[in-house]
Amino acid sequence: MDDQPKAEGEADKKIVHVYPLVKFSDMNDDVRAEAIELSITACEKYAQNYEHAAKAIKELMDKKFGTFWHVVVGEGFGYEVSYETKNILYLFFGGNLAIVLWKCS
Repeated sequence: MDDQPKAEGEADKKIVHVYPLVKFSDMNDDVRAEAIELSITACEKYAQNYEHAAKAIKELMDKKFGTFWHVVVGEGFGYEVSYETKNILYLFFGGNLAIVLWKCS
């Protein structure tokens, strides 16, 4: 057994994910993979401006998968949306940056 006392602050370490952590999605696998890739690219490109990242993701999703996509990028928010079945993705990237994509016409 490990009876050694833990160093101060060791138990309070925060885990930061460097990969996308999908919390919920009902998208097809190929659409989800493409949406995750677009989201990561936009969030890395516009790391200091979530509004620009959301706009870039929306425009690319509209172009690739038809219109009526909506995107929220940010930290510390809640959401409740109506969406078309098989068209929602909720993920975290880089720790606490959340991205929600959904299609609703």
